[in-house]
Amino acid sequence: MENLVLSNRPSVQSGLDRMVSECAELLAGQRVGLVSSASAITRMVVPAVDVLQSVCTLVALFGPEHGIAAHQADGAHISSAIDLHTGLPVYSLYGENKRPTVEMLRGIDVLAFDIQDVGARFYTYIWTMSYVLEAAAEHHIPLIIFDRPNPITGHICEGPMLEPGYQSFVGRYLLPIRHGLTMGELARLFNSERELEADLTVVEMEGWKRSMWFNDTGLPWVPPSPAMPKLDTAIVYPGMCLFEGTNVSAGRGTTTPFECVGAPWIDEHRLAAVLNELSLPGVRFRPTCFIPSASTYKGETCRGIYVHVMDREVFRPLRTALHILSTLIRLWPDQFAWLRTSWEGHPPHFDLLVGNGWIRERLNAGEPIDDIVARWQRDLAHLWRVRQQHLIYD
Repeated sequence: MENLVLSNRPSVQSGLDRMVSECAELLAGQRVGLVSSASAITRMVVPAVDVLQSVCTLVALFGPEHGIAAHQADGAHISSAIDLHTGLPVYSLYGENKRPTVEMLRGIDVLAFDIQDVGARFYTYIWTMSYVLEAAAEHHIPLIIFDRPNPITGHICEGPMLEPGYQSFVGRYLLPIRHGLTMGELARLFNSERELEADLTVVEMEGWKRSMWFNDTGLPWVPPSPAMPKLDTAIVYPGMCLFEGTNVSAGRGTTTPFECVGAPWIDEHRLAAVLNELSLPGVRFRPTCFIPSASTYKGETCRGIYVHVMDREVFRPLRTALHILSTLIRLWPDQFAWLRTSWEGHPPHFDLLVGNGWIRERLNAGEPIDDIVARWQRDLAHLWRVRQQHLIYD
């Protein structure tokens, strides 16, 4: 199958919207298994499940992390079940199996995939897609991806490449943290670079440009996971998620996860003042206090900073997060700590998130952040050349 080329229209249509209006024949008469979540809706807020039931024989659903309703907490074990709305089996891809099994795929002619990504390597939906792509190739089942915007644009990349030895479900293949690709482009990249030879079709968006932020598209935002309530969260997430590898709260269990960080031992006014003196591009910091209802320091008063993005075009979330981490290590060396991973034999959780061990070591050594950034820029130059071959949107 080949990618479907779009005609010009005034507003952005997702791949699902285009399938409804132009491409329903792709699924007509087929028995379809749908990998999806609550974020998969049309412009008129019709869920993908209802759309596909009207054009094909939907025989099974597959749910990623957070479940098919996108309501479960991060890391929660998801069990397979029966969908109360459709009566269809819902096979969990975040429980005993992350890859569809032979039993799950029995009776399926075509796999369809539609989930909103957020543009960061450690957001697990892209790795669910990678397992589905591998299973589709192995079992010779066509895979159709209904593409959606990268909500934090497709023209900015940031961060180091994932290095060998640091693979996990928050990073399986060699990508930087902020990859600047859509789900469809990632599928093309994985299929080609890993020589999977899957029968892959990407139903392209119409009207999306790489410079667009999600609120430029006119599409409705549905939180793709409980801790991703709005676009502002996604903008800071590629950097602020790294605090989940430390003993500093990343704001989970508050109404503004990842936009605030803190701990009981931080002087919030001192931290904000020191960070604002750095004059980092596109961002200012406000002293704040919060009490998380979940995760790190649940029920305790945390003192720290709120991240105000003043200019999202020049703001770099990962560089900003490293400056915050460096400042915390310097100001509170006896209180700050890196967390070990809960997986035996794996590197510290921060290393799995960032994709290497050298950044943590250089932060501990007090190396200037600009020197750390300069090292990963060489890796990004290589990625930029490789990814050009797989871009769908100019």
